[in-house]
Amino acid sequence: MARKHDSKGGDPLAPSQRQLRVAEEVRHALAAVFAREEFRDPDLYDLHITVTEVRASPDLKHMTAFVSGLGKDLTKEQFAGLRRVSPFLKRQVAQAVRLKYAPDLHFQPDTALDYAMKVDAVLKRPEVQRDLAPRPATAEDE
Repeated sequence: MARKHDSKGGDPLAPSQRQLRVAEEVRHALAAVFAREEFRDPDLYDLHITVTEVRASPDLKHMTAFVSGLGKDLTKEQFAGLRRVSPFLKRQVAQAVRLKYAPDLHFQPDTALDYAMKVDAVLKRPEVQRDLAPRPATAEDE
C-alpha cells in the first residue's frame, strides 16, 4: 500500500517511523549476533563486523544492512560468506525481533566513512581553504 502525503507535506519516499524503529531493532539484533562470532563459515572466521545502519523496505520483508570490518574493508569473499550465513542470521533476527515475517537480509558495504574522509580531504585543500576564508571588509561593502 502506497503511503500518502502527510498534512505537513512530508516526502512520501522517506521511511516511516515504524520502518526506522524496526530497522534499528534489526541492527541491534545483528550486532549482537556478530559480537558472539558464532559462524562456521571459513570466510567469516575471526572477523569483526560492525553494522552501521539497517534500512527496511516499506513492507518490512527486506532489510539492507550496511556493514564494515573493524579497521579494514570487507572482501568479496567475506560478503559471499555473509550471504551464505544469511539464513542463520535471519533466524537469529526472527527470534530477537517480533515481526509477522522474518525479513530477508541483504548486505552492502558501508561507504559513509570513506565518503566523509574524501569530503574532509577536499575541504582541507589550500584552494578550498582560500575560498572559505572570510574576506576583509572593503569600502565597496559599506
